[in-house]
Amino acid sequence: MVATLGVTWGATFMVIEIALTGITPFWLAAGRIGFAAALMTVIWALRGFRLFAQRPGAGASAMLLLVGMLSSAIPFMLLSWGQQFVTSGFAGVSMAAVALMVLPLAHVFVPGEHLTLRRIAGFLIGFVGVTVLIGGQAFASTGATQEGLGRLACLGAASCYALSSVSMRRLPPVDPFGLATVLLIIGCCLVIPAAWVVEGPPPLPDTRTLMVIAMLGLIPTAAANVLRVLLIRSAGPTFMSLTNYIVPVCSVLFGAAILSEPLPPSLLMALTLILSGVFLSQWGALRRLFGQTSA
Repeated sequence: MVATLGVTWGATFMVIEIALTGITPFWLAAGRIGFAAALMTVIWALRGFRLFAQRPGAGASAMLLLVGMLSSAIPFMLLSWGQQFVTSGFAGVSMAAVALMVLPLAHVFVPGEHLTLRRIAGFLIGFVGVTVLIGGQAFASTGATQEGLGRLACLGAASCYALSSVSMRRLPPVDPFGLATVLLIIGCCLVIPAAWVVEGPPPLPDTRTLMVIAMLGLIPTAAANVLRVLLIRSAGPTFMSLTNYIVPVCSVLFGAAILSEPLPPSLLMALTLILSGVFLSQWGALRRLFGQTSA
C-alpha cells in the first residue's frame, strides 16, 4: 500500500500540470472529486451503504465533516491553483512536509504517538529543508508574479493532509469504503459551489482534458483514497506518512523526464534535508515496516 500510494501520488502532480492546460483550477478539482465521488458511491451502494459500526455521536459527525473538507476539497483546490505558478516537482516535494507536520499533531491528538528527541531532531532538519524549498529559488520561475503564493498554496495543501490524517485516526470504528466515499461526497459539496463562485459556470473542456480528469478521479482520488483510509485506520497516520518518501522523488523524476522541468541544486538540497528529517523522525515506523516485510 505504501509503495502504491507513493508512486500514484508522485505521478499525480504531473497529470494535474497537464490537465491545467485545458481547464481552470477549481473546476479541475471539482471534476476530479465529482468523478471519484460518483464512482465510489456506486461501489458503496453495492456494499450496502455501510459506514459506522455503531451510531456516531455529534462529535464524530463533526469530525467526519472536518476530515471531508481537509482530505480532498481544500487541498485539491489549493494544489490546482498553486500549480498554475509552480512546477509539478515543487508540488510533489512540498508533500514530503506532511510527515513532518503529522509529528506534533499526532503527539497531541493520537495516543502512543509521542515526540521523542530523535523525532524532534528530524522535525527540525526537515523544517530547514522546507525553508529552503520556500525561500530559495528551488525551481525556475514560471514567470508568474504569484509564484510565492503558489508555493504557499502547495504547503497549505500539505497542512490539510496532515490535519486530516490525524483527525481520521480519531474516528470511531468505520467501514473504509464507506468512509472514503463520504469524504469525497463532502468534498464534492464544498468544491463545486466554490468553483462556481470563483470561476463561474463549468467550462467545456476538450476530450483529452476530460480523459485526464477521469483518470485523476479514478486512480489517485478514488482508488488511492480507499488505500489511504485503510492504511491510516490500520497502521496510523505516522506509518501512512512513509508514503512521503516516495511521493517527492517520483514527482521530481516524472516532472523532469516527461515535462522537462529543471532540477537545480537548491531543489536537491531541500529534498535531501526534508527526507533526512522524515527518515530520522520515522525510524521506528521504518523498522516496523521492514520487520513486517521480512516476517
